[in-house]
Parts: sequence; C-alpha cells; structure tokens
Amino acid sequence: MNLDSAILDSEPAIRLGFFIGIFAVVALWEVLAPRRALTIGRGLRWASNLGIVVLNTVILRILFPAAAVGVAAFCAANGWGLLNLYHLPGWVAIALAVIAMDFVIWLQHVMVHAIPVLWRLHRVHHADLDYDVTTGARFHPLEIVLSMLIKFATVVVLGPPVVAVVIFEVLLNATSMFNHGNIRLPAGVDRVLRLVLVTPDMHRVHHSVHENETNSNFGFSLPWWDRLFGTYRAQPRDGHDGMTIGLSELRDPNQVDRLPGMLMIPFRGGVSDRSGH
Repeated sequence: MNLDSAILDSEPAIRLGFFIGIFAVVALWEVLAPRRALTIGRGLRWASNLGIVVLNTVILRILFPAAAVGVAAFCAANGWGLLNLYHLPGWVAIALAVIAMDFVIWLQHVMVHAIPVLWRLHRVHHADLDYDVTTGARFHPLEIVLSMLIKFATVVVLGPPVVAVVIFEVLLNATSMFNHGNIRLPAGVDRVLRLVLVTPDMHRVHHSVHENETNSNFGFSLPWWDRLFGTYRAQPRDGHDGMTIGLSELRDPNQVDRLPGMLMIPFRGGVSDRSGH
C-alpha cells in the first residue's frame, strides 16, 4: 500500500479525531474564558447545530464516498492538475496547495454573499442568534454539497498532493471551530495572531446584523485575503459585548434554532444579496 492509499483509507478517522479534539478544547475554553454572555441556552442550539453536522456528514458520505481526498488521489495517479505537471519539492507543493485552496474558499464565501440564490443557503449559517463553537459547523446541506463540488473542481485544476488536501480539510475544520468560538484572547495576542490566522474577534464581526460588517472578514483560516482585497474590518461598531449576532430579518428562535426550521430558511421570504448594492 502506497502513502496516498494509506492516507485515503485513514482520512475519515483523521478528520473525525481532529474534529472531536478541537471541538472539546474550544468548548472547554468557552466555559473557562467566555468572550460574551450567551443570549440563548446551549441545549436547543447545540442539538440543532450538531444535528445538522450529522445530517451533512451522512449526505456527503452517501454522495461522495471518497470526498476531495479521493479526487486528489485520482488526479495524482493520472497526472492531472497544475502541481502534477511540475516537480516541486514536497513541502513547497503542499504549502502552495493549502494556500491556493484557502483562497478558493475565501472566493466561495464572497460568492455566497453576493449571489441571492446562494445567500439563501448561506443564511442558515448567519441566522444563528448566538456565536460559539457549534456555529462554525452550521451550514445547510445544499451549501455543503455545493462546497464539495467546488473543492472537486479546485483539486482537478490544481492537482494538490493528497496529504495537502487532508491538511487543508483538517485546518479548515479546526480554524472554523476556533474562530467561531466564544473565547477570550488577550488583546495583544489577538492583534498579533490575526496577522497569520483568523481570530474569533476578527470573524465575529462577520456575524453582525449590520450588512457592512456582514460583508467583511470573509476568511476562515488565513486573514490575508480580506486585507488584500479591502474587506477587512478590525472591530464591530457596537463593540464585541454590545453587537447583535445574526440576521435582522430572522430573529425567531423557533425558526432559526430548531433543525426543521433551519432547513427551511432558504425557502422562506424574499431575500436580496448581501453585496451592499
């Protein structure tokens, strides 16, 4: 068995292990050093947010058993993709692939805000009335399927090493839980850390009810794209303790914090894009 085959076989266990470990660390951190007082109890929100994670996992495994790492292995075996055309040192190819895939995720995030039909799906993520580790995994199944198809296309064009795809998937999942965490970092640590990593205070701005703040800080892992393309916003106008989380048009907990209601959000009411136009 070669290395790619071994990674392909162990990828689900690797991702699950990191998910459980990072989730436990951030959840404990939220208890020991919370950033804000939660406005809604954890019980119902966590059951619904984690319920949609289970649903999405089952759907993805049924539709795409090999996931993005399987596509990467196929591309490597057939010499498809830019990185398979050049003999770069392994660590260079891995670094370039992870950075490039992160940029694509950033572009995807901007796109789901700008295109009304996709914003309908993405509203499920933003409709959470509170902000904690479970928010980072709360996405509508249709958006999750779309995201996976975009990853497939990216992998085919890029031809990343199989290990790079696993690293990217673990990093994306871990940083999403970290930067959605209701956790307090010392101001100095946050200021330095957000030069290389999206921090909770940086990404929380993106979950403000104010549209110009919702349309900022799109990054999940790397903060560079927002600074480069002018979508970076340092702090929310109302402050982190005073800001309102969620969407102004969706404030009923029965609609946004119960799983059946969450799944129906894309099909509710009129909606325009969040491009600011």
